[in-house]
Amino acid sequence: MESLKVNDHMNHRPVTFTSNMPVAEAVKRLLQTKQTGGPVVDQQNKVIGFLSEQDCLVQMIESSYYREQVAHVKDIMKTQVLAIKSYTSILELAQKMTTEKPKVYPVVDDDGYLLGTINRSALLNALDLHLHDGYKLPAN
Repeated sequence: MESLKVNDHMNHRPVTFTSNMPVAEAVKRLLQTKQTGGPVVDQQNKVIGFLSEQDCLVQMIESSYYREQVAHVKDIMKTQVLAIKSYTSILELAQKMTTEKPKVYPVVDDDGYLLGTINRSALLNALDLHLHDGYKLPAN
């Protein structure tokens, strides 16, 4: 199980955002990609934040109430990002996800540059594949 690494199961082309992007554009990206959130990156592709559907929902409610849509991603993104490395064990991350809130983790290199993302569904799939491979019935 320790040989299963995040790199083998992560999304290599996640939805990303920039800090100056209007929230309305970020919402459009989330809806088009059917992802629940994604990393906010700078011009060098270094992770500087994270934006989730929940963050956008709160802002969209406020925008509807005040009839304004002037917020930018930097105004609502989380700046304390729980990122992981691509060489992290699937089992280690699965255990972490049972106690920590994020449903999606940015995957970064040792310098903090974005490599992809991994979510709970990808972890469940990886664990399921491993369990099925480990329990193959012997051939007759």
